[in-house]
Amino acid sequence: MCQKAEQKQTGNPPMDGFNLAGSDPKAIQIADSVMAAQGGRQNWDATHYIAWNFFGARKLIWDKYTGNVRIENLKDSTKTLVNINTGKGKVFKNGTEVTQPDSLAKYLKEGKEAWINDSYWLVMPFKLKDSGVTLKYVGEDTVSAGRQADVLQLTFQNVGVTPDNKYLVYVDKASHLVAKWAHYRNVNDSAAAFVMPWQDYQTHGHIKLSGDRGKAKLTDIQVFDELPETVFTSFDPVTLPQNQQAKS
Repeated sequence: MCQKAEQKQTGNPPMDGFNLAGSDPKAIQIADSVMAAQGGRQNWDATHYIAWNFFGARKLIWDKYTGNVRIENLKDSTKTLVNINTGKGKVFKNGTEVTQPDSLAKYLKEGKEAWINDSYWLVMPFKLKDSGVTLKYVGEDTVSAGRQADVLQLTFQNVGVTPDNKYLVYVDKASHLVAKWAHYRNVNDSAAAFVMPWQDYQTHGHIKLSGDRGKAKLTDIQVFDELPETVFTSFDPVTLPQNQQAKS
């Protein structure tokens, strides 16, 4: 799930567990074009820290190398410091650190699930060939302003919190960037639960990210090459520096 900078890839090989045999070659080729348009696999793997505000509900800081994540709930001030690989961490809730084992396990699990959801809304285009994914090419369509797009279908097996979901991902033929997605709660559903645009791509570090989902916005998107370890070990408030360029 997490790639270290020194493990640089050539091309865009699938992650372990990607359903290569069940996926369409054309869909895979388009997924590779998306990765290239957003900065390329090497730059994605080399991206160390990503921070963002999830629709005003949570602020997250993710260390892609270690799997450490800091999640601050903006509704009730809960702070969760969890490693998404090990599930271990600590939680600050209702003015004190949670020490009761069952409660701690519950809140850490909730924190990891929040990261799974919130990060997908930001970095899904980098995860088209992720573990458990099957990619199908379903045809052509148009997106805003009549632009032509290729449509990919993503289904999942034994991954994530909601593996029965399905997505249709619309890839702009000209820019090779994801322009829209449609979410289906169940793979057999004929009507989408929601359809949202992916707009206003900006370069952060050496990758492109979009936070504009139409009526809803992911904000405060930042990429860093260095952050203090205390971001993931201390409940003290964090003041992030300005965006840093990733080292080449």
